Amino acid sequence: MRFFLYRFCVTIISLTTVNYVFAQTDTIPDGNLSLEMQEWQNPRQPKEYVIADLKVTGANYLDSTIILSVAGLQKGQRFVYPGSDVFSRAIQNLWRQKLVADIKIYVTNIIGENVSIEVSVKEMPRLGDYKFEGVKKTEQEELVKKTAIAKQTTILSENTRRNIIDVTKTFYEEKGFSGVTVDLVEKPDPIFKNSNTLTIKVNKGKKVKIDGINFFGNENVRSVKLKKQMKGTKEMTKMTLFPSSYVSTYGPIKQYTFGEYMNDWGFLTGTKSLEVLDPYFRFKFSSSKFNQKKYTEDKEKVLNYFNAKGYRDAQILADTQVVQNNKMYVDIKVNEGRKYYFGNTVWKGNSVYSDTVLNNILNINKGDTYDGSILNKALGIEPSQDAQDIQTAYRDRGYLFINVTPVETRIYNDTIDHEIRVVEGPQARIKNVNIRGNERTKEHVIRREMRTYPGALYSQSGLMRTIRELNALNYFEQESINPQPVPNQNDGTVDINWSLKEKSSDQLELSAGWGGGIGLTGTLGVTFNNFSIRNIWKKEAWDPLPVGDGQKLSLRVQSNGRAFRSYNFSFTEPWLGGKKRNSLILSYNNSKYYNLAGFTSRGTYEYDKNKSLTVNGFSVGLGKQLNWPDDYFYMTSTVALTRYNVKEMGYIYQLPFNTGVSNNLSLKFALQRNSVSDPIFPRSGSDLMFSVQATPPYSLFGSKDDQFKFVEYHKWRFNSTWYVPLGRGKGENKDRQFVLKLAAKYGFMGKYNPKLDFSPFERFQLGDAGLNNTFSLTGFDIIAHRGYPIYNTSDPTINPDNSSQGNFANFFTIFNKYQAELRYPLVTNPSSTIFGLAFFEAANGWKDYKDYNPFKLRRSVGLGMRFYLPMFGLLGFDYGIGLDRLTPGGGIKGAGKFTFMLGFEPE
Repeated sequence: MRFFLYRFCVTIISLTTVNYVFAQTDTIPDGNLSLEMQEWQNPRQPKEYVIADLKVTGANYLDSTIILSVAGLQKGQRFVYPGSDVFSRAIQNLWRQKLVADIKIYVTNIIGENVSIEVSVKEMPRLGDYKFEGVKKTEQEELVKKTAIAKQTTILSENTRRNIIDVTKTFYEEKGFSGVTVDLVEKPDPIFKNSNTLTIKVNKGKKVKIDGINFFGNENVRSVKLKKQMKGTKEMTKMTLFPSSYVSTYGPIKQYTFGEYMNDWGFLTGTKSLEVLDPYFRFKFSSSKFNQKKYTEDKEKVLNYFNAKGYRDAQILADTQVVQNNKMYVDIKVNEGRKYYFGNTVWKGNSVYSDTVLNNILNINKGDTYDGSILNKALGIEPSQDAQDIQTAYRDRGYLFINVTPVETRIYNDTIDHEIRVVEGPQARIKNVNIRGNERTKEHVIRREMRTYPGALYSQSGLMRTIRELNALNYFEQESINPQPVPNQNDGTVDINWSLKEKSSDQLELSAGWGGGIGLTGTLGVTFNNFSIRNIWKKEAWDPLPVGDGQKLSLRVQSNGRAFRSYNFSFTEPWLGGKKRNSLILSYNNSKYYNLAGFTSRGTYEYDKNKSLTVNGFSVGLGKQLNWPDDYFYMTSTVALTRYNVKEMGYIYQLPFNTGVSNNLSLKFALQRNSVSDPIFPRSGSDLMFSVQATPPYSLFGSKDDQFKFVEYHKWRFNSTWYVPLGRGKGENKDRQFVLKLAAKYGFMGKYNPKLDFSPFERFQLGDAGLNNTFSLTGFDIIAHRGYPIYNTSDPTINPDNSSQGNFANFFTIFNKYQAELRYPLVTNPSSTIFGLAFFEAANGWKDYKDYNPFKLRRSVGLGMRFYLPMFGLLGFDYGIGLDRLTPGGGIKGAGKFTFMLGFEPE
């Protein structure tokens, strides 16, 4: 039996936006067609059909299911013919994927309303063997990764070919090559079916660097200022006696002459001095390769700079890049236009704030150079690093729906008047505060740090303060502390959603060693910064430790073999009672130090257990947050009792007794104001602290025979630290920014009775890294001074190394320290924070008021690095050069000193 298949083809070719429909028939007469086929070919009216059968032909590599899924066709699908675009959309969907070279859709059979459909495709060739010509092997490996080509996987579409050419050209252009050309040669692959071999021929051209960036048409803005705006397009370093002879098509290149330099008194400014030297000498750290993408961005920055200087009509009329003698010259022709100034500012629609208050916040006066960006930032339309703008001022009073629109009402000559239209809207109240992501930290710990509460008026500054407080906890990744206000204008409320991501803030300190005749040495310390003491007896809470209540528990054991051992414990409850920010701090320490007696026959150290110093200390502290003058203030009161038991070791510490017991009972009062933005890498804010620590005046009450049984003193401290951001933040998150740290620290110890000596305990030790040593057992405040060893004289010229200094007792009763650090963040992510710094320090100590000279200081400069790792805390090192240790012919080596720090930043 013979079967005839009557096939009609509907081929839809999509060209731009026009669809052409063709009906293809075979040579069989129309009389042999079924009635349904004839009706399909010459429809009288629209009719609904169902796709009863669906198949794909011509697909050798592509999966038929994927083709039909992309086309949007499936069995049982209903459509109306004529009138439906189901088939044209199917072809367009497949064509957009760039997977096939040709697409046809056939109607193969019709029975009643059931239609059989065949989707015929012609696959694009796949990539067979490929090779690069004119490139190095290492470059080829990089290009393969960048172009993402793979044998028998990559489909050779036009888009793929274009991508290979563009990526390859960009790759070499970014390396400084000019005139890069890429040719693709395709041939049928003899091994793989429906595949082509591809030869990628690369002509790199010549490698060039930018020798000059020339501006033309700028009469009022200096070229050197415009070049500084081009962060990604820089000139090369050069040193020559013969300036460039390049001639631009835009006209003569304007040079800053020596005569102009002298008339401008340019030798008083570094910028003009470098400008006059530029044709002969130029030193650059940055790359001088030409990158088209960065160049396009830099041209926009140049226009923004013109706008910031009042030239809002400035244009780049033309620009070109010329290569001569393997050097590139970038020419930019500009039209500055007229310089504009701010005129009168009129406020409309404001009732909450007066015009005077708004003008003070705006801080733009008539006659100021016009800058649209400054205006938008002052209004709060564009983000700014400044804490105050018009919209923030309104939002601090609950006007979340504030809308501010500046309108230019008049432009006359070079002056622009503005009318600022304010739509204040209703005040918004906080409806819900939703917290997510706190799997370990209990919700009440988070909520008690917030300055935004349900039912309260919305406050922008309150929201910013909450971010600071949550960041100070150090329980969450900084990037996740980003609230999302969701306003609802219908009922005048706003929901605040917090999606936090927790991080481990616990710290481990671990070190161990053996040898040196001492035995086992090491330190084991753990700090749990989010502890929960109330759950300590609940077995299910130990996973691995009870956490979530925001308490701090610290345990530390230290041993130096047979010579020294120390136990330390502290516990902090930051919210005593759970309702107010009242803290409780408990601490205990026990340390014992033995004196070296000699060596054993085996060459190990031998210690005399009858000669020792034992220290036991216990303290209780209560803290309270103050609301006046503002709630950044914090007050603490601490009662401490320390007992020193000395057995034939007083001479080592130069104590007035060799054997005996001394007690130190003191009360310490401290007032602190801390507005630092970030505890790890502060970018703004300050930390001010004043404290006084005093013992009872025993000598005024009774006998003075044994003044050291109960020591007496009063000790005063004042610390101030400021963090100032410099310039604007760079990088994707705007967190690359120089920060200047300025600090001043003072301390002095007094005595009640002038007839008695100063207390041998609680003095000030200066020098070295500020790490604890055996003299910390006697309660010294250890003050670091980079670039210097520990010193005990006030003469800056006497700075012996620790190894030759001998005993360091009889330290200072007064000290001053000044510090300036320039910091720059290198890594700021949740897993680690790394920043570099350059510092200048000046400090000194004195043993008596009559010797005090605040201008007689030891000075040092140096560089350092800080690494903050969540598990281990702070790691850091500095190399400091003691300027007062420099000697003629001694060089830097004799004046330099490395210092290391672990766990905390020393004073």
